[in-house]
Amino acid sequence: MANTDNRESLAVGGQAVMEGVMMRSKNALVLACRTPGGKIAISEQKWKTVFKTAILYKIPFLRGILIFAETLVNGMGAITLSANLQIRYSEDPDEKEEEISGGSMVLVIGISVAFALGLFVVLPHFLTALTGLKASSLKFHLIDGIFKVSILILYLWAIGLFKDMKRLFMYHGAEHKSIFAYEKGLELTVENAKKCSRFHPRCGTSFLFLVLFISIFIFLVALRNQIVDNKWLDHLIKVGIKLPLMFPIAGIGYELIKLSGKHGEKAIFKPLVVPGLLLQRLTTKEPDDEILEVALASLKRTLWREEHPEAETSEEIVLYDDLEHISAS
Repeated sequence: MANTDNRESLAVGGQAVMEGVMMRSKNALVLACRTPGGKIAISEQKWKTVFKTAILYKIPFLRGILIFAETLVNGMGAITLSANLQIRYSEDPDEKEEEISGGSMVLVIGISVAFALGLFVVLPHFLTALTGLKASSLKFHLIDGIFKVSILILYLWAIGLFKDMKRLFMYHGAEHKSIFAYEKGLELTVENAKKCSRFHPRCGTSFLFLVLFISIFIFLVALRNQIVDNKWLDHLIKVGIKLPLMFPIAGIGYELIKLSGKHGEKAIFKPLVVPGLLLQRLTTKEPDDEILEVALASLKRTLWREEHPEAETSEEIVLYDDLEHISAS
């Protein structure tokens, strides 16, 4: 594995996908999936930022917006590829389907963003409006926040009832356990990863909670005054203002999640960390050994790529029999 002396400076993040885990570091992006035949399929590429000007990533708050956008694109790309790998390596000829195209992925990203904004911004606002409270009052934004968090918890609980999502949440847990093993400087084995926690302070679930929490206060300050006399038109205009405000709010959320990831043990950061860790009880499940193998395979190849930046990548998917056959530095 990579030199453990560098583990604090080399941040590695991941995402659970269909029967697999995508890991991303400073210079590498690796996807590992379990195929229907039981092998581990790995796709590797050198990481290149979408936004060419590196200085933008040094500007606090702005960098959070850029990273959020890139994470969304990377994540949907990884999900698409993982789904295509299940189709490509299916051993049942009756299950062969047409692979998902890039155009379809763009459409899915657009629908996903619209759905999330509708569910966590538009719906809570209008549910609160039905209470008759003025949109400029503190109570309105507090009730709005309660609706947001309640909808989030209910949504995560509901999707967790589906068999496929339960399995995805197992891969999510494996992703966290693998990263914790790396950050502790442990050898990247299934046995070591099993001992690690499945709850991680830098998780996207924690980030989502922080964004919703921060939005309560930002909206309270930004939308204190009534804009027009008509009550429902006033609500519509304010929802129209809220939607673009979610992007700078995401930038603030990124800075806080970064701080809490580094200093989560300090008492002052506990209020930022604990709610997200509790939510992860809904979005992560204890993985089995085969799922942990996939997460560790993705991480090992990511670290190998960081140790060998000059190594060429190809578009070929490489199949491995098990974790032991996957090289790491």
